[in-house]
Amino acid sequence: MNNIFVYCEIEDGQVADVSQELMTKGRALANELGCKLEAVAIGHNLQGIEQQIFPYGVDRLWVADDKRLAPYTTLPHAAIVIKLFDEQKPQIALMGATAVGRDLGPRVSSALHSGLTADCTNLVVGDHEDKKAGKDYKNLLYQIRPAFGGNIIATIINPDCRPQMATVREGVMKKEVFKADYKGETVTLDVAKYVSDADFVVEIIDRHVEKSKINVKGASIIVSGGYGVGSKENFQLLFELADVLGGEVGASRAAVDAGYTEHERQIGQTGVTVRPKLYIACGISGQIQHRAGMEESAQIISINTDPEAPINAIADYVITGDLLEVIPKMIKYYKKNTK
Repeated sequence: MNNIFVYCEIEDGQVADVSQELMTKGRALANELGCKLEAVAIGHNLQGIEQQIFPYGVDRLWVADDKRLAPYTTLPHAAIVIKLFDEQKPQIALMGATAVGRDLGPRVSSALHSGLTADCTNLVVGDHEDKKAGKDYKNLLYQIRPAFGGNIIATIINPDCRPQMATVREGVMKKEVFKADYKGETVTLDVAKYVSDADFVVEIIDRHVEKSKINVKGASIIVSGGYGVGSKENFQLLFELADVLGGEVGASRAAVDAGYTEHERQIGQTGVTVRPKLYIACGISGQIQHRAGMEESAQIISINTDPEAPINAIADYVITGDLLEVIPKMIKYYKKNTK
């Protein structure tokens, strides 16, 4: 009762990074609220899945293992989560803002009449005073996300309905092992009590998942370009610099919309969220939509002709100049210093 639940996405026996990130955040929230952290794993051949879950500080793991539950389909997964949440009455429920989470979350929240905040970038605990109703609320979940096209940061609360549900995008939260040998309790669910034959009316005949060849999220060094790069041809300079540094190339939405590079490289509110050791922003103005996806980078270098560009406010180093002149020099001197 009143614990925090995280729905774990599982693909080919691997718990998704976003789920482990949410367990890390869930553990911190549970410590602050003085409650337990619980997780839900639904799929097939889940033996040993605890090793990917308990180290993140999970106190209780609910497992539903059935060959019909993998790969993910909406109806059976939703039926299990809805009934489990109805029985256990969590105060907070977290899911990844992925294709699965965006499908499952609204269905669960609708069935439980709980509400849902999508695409959160931060989650914190705080109080709220409703002066009109004359009520004080303690320890609510502040669900923080960009709104109005990223022009403002909204803090959303759910004072009365439970669970307080939120989806969070991959990469927004840190993934950290709480304790490598942390031991929790495993509860195996009787799947037959949670689903009906009608829930399996949709059968997957064939399934093909094309994995991206571009791994911007996993890169420790990112050379990212914006509309200020000027052209697709100029973008090749970024690839040259990234190749020399052993990094990957990213882009702002404006650069992607202009056709300078692929959408898979887009960083920001409508792209991926990254936390590299080094982020080199080339010709990027630094609007809040882009900053939401990269401001947690360990070190940021801005290359821009505009000394007043918003990106400069969060950059550790600012190079004011034409990137067509600056980047070739960076490549030249880096090669010279590494000989």
